[in-house]
Amino acid sequence: MKEISIRELVFTALFIALVYVFTWLVKIQLPFAPNGGLIHLGNVPFFLACIFFGKRTGMLSGAIGLGLFDLTSGWVLWSPMTVISALIMGYILATFNFNKFSLRNYSISIILVTIVKILTYYIGESIMFGSLVAPLASIPGNIIQIIVSAIIVGVLVKPMARVMKNIAK
Repeated sequence: MKEISIRELVFTALFIALVYVFTWLVKIQLPFAPNGGLIHLGNVPFFLACIFFGKRTGMLSGAIGLGLFDLTSGWVLWSPMTVISALIMGYILATFNFNKFSLRNYSISIILVTIVKILTYYIGESIMFGSLVAPLASIPGNIIQIIVSAIIVGVLVKPMARVMKNIAK
C-alpha cells in the first residue's frame, strides 16, 4: 500500500468534512419513507473526491463523512450500511473516473453506484426490519439521492477539472 502523503491526508480530511457538512446542511426526509429515505447533497463532495483524488481519498471521504453523519444525526442503525455502500461506491467511482473522466465512464459508474446503494440498503434494512417489503420504501429516495448528486457533479466536473488538476498534483 502506498504511503499517505501530508497533501493526501489534508485533502482526505477536507473532503470528509465537506461530505459531513453537505449531508447535514442540505437534507430532505422523504414523507413516504419514514424509516429511511433521506435525500442529501453529501454525495456531491464524495463523488468529486473520487473523481479528482482517487480511491483512497474518495472511499474514505464517503465512508467516514457519511458514516459520521449517521452516527451524530439519529441514523445510527443505518451507519454500517452507509459505510459499506460508500466504500464500494467510492471504489467504483474512482476506478471508472479518476484520471479518465468521460460521460460514458461517469454514466456507467453512476448506474453501478445506484445498484450498489439500493442493494446495500435493501439487504441492511431487510435485516434491521425483519421484512423483505419494508425496505422497498427506501428505494425511490436512494435513486433520487444518487441521481440528483450525479447531475450536480456532472455539471461541476468539467469547470472544476483545470483547477482540481493543479491542486491534486
